[in-house]
Amino acid sequence: MQPKVRRFIMPKAKIAGSVIAVALLLVVIVKIAAGFVGFMHQIAVTLKSSDNRTNVLLLGIPGGIHEGADLTDSMMVLSFQHKTKTLTLISLPRDIWSDTLKDKINSAYHYGEEKKKGGGMLLAKVIAEDVVGIPIQYGLVVDFSGFRRVLDDVGGITVLVAQTFTDSEFPIEGKEDDPCDGDPKFRCRFETIHFEAGKQHMDGITGLTYVRSRHAEGEEGSDFARGRRQQEVIVALKTKLTSPLTWLPPGHIGRILESLDAATDTDMKLGELLTFGKLVARVKADRISRVSIEDQLTSPPLWMYGGKYVLVPKEDFVKLHDYVRQVLER
Repeated sequence: MQPKVRRFIMPKAKIAGSVIAVALLLVVIVKIAAGFVGFMHQIAVTLKSSDNRTNVLLLGIPGGIHEGADLTDSMMVLSFQHKTKTLTLISLPRDIWSDTLKDKINSAYHYGEEKKKGGGMLLAKVIAEDVVGIPIQYGLVVDFSGFRRVLDDVGGITVLVAQTFTDSEFPIEGKEDDPCDGDPKFRCRFETIHFEAGKQHMDGITGLTYVRSRHAEGEEGSDFARGRRQQEVIVALKTKLTSPLTWLPPGHIGRILESLDAATDTDMKLGELLTFGKLVARVKADRISRVSIEDQLTSPPLWMYGGKYVLVPKEDFVKLHDYVRQVLER
């Protein structure tokens, strides 16, 4: 029987300060109590784990009602090591080919939901396990259409942009099907966006644009660069949400939690969600590592996969699994 995907709103009576680690860009977890104390001293729920690790698959979907609204825009495995209290973020390029699906891994959530409501997360977890070779205990889905509101409600985030880049093919929301007066290149559907290297304050629209850009010039147009930017936003949002000042203005607690609830789904039970949130909230920045599997992948000739651009392991998935395990054991 497939687990039911649950959505949670925290009862306001139990909330006096919250820390939410958000990843996908959004890892949702709330730590509770008056003056940032209550929940932190409650008895924790035992989390599912393997080899002292609890692994959560984070999925980002575009949302909305347009075609492809449930195709995964980003995939990331968040691995918490219980013994060392460290956190590892592993970005999974959406173009990795799955022999199980006979398609790219970003289609797993779509196929699962198409077969049965709530099945998307389950299938995506299975496919992610095939890629990284470690058990995935939980899943979290972030709807990017609600992500913008979350960033706005917390007052924006500060991100250190690694490289200047320009994307002249960023899709304009609501113009996905615009005929563009017969323009064969459909240029009216896109706009040019630009980011300068350095520290940037990002509101909801800017943050969403930053993590979703995929047609930038040079290296920043790669899936791997997108994965890095998504990890940067995760850390920035976690930092913002661990600041008491984020929660002080009247009405912020309820508004932020409502935004998080609307933007996320998870198969974690409430106790598991809160326990995991407490553990992640306590991880210091220097105990968080970001992993790219870029060097382990290659792009074969298009004709081999029906004309599709895909990524496959340079050797095989067994070698890729060995690489992931070695990284996690460092």
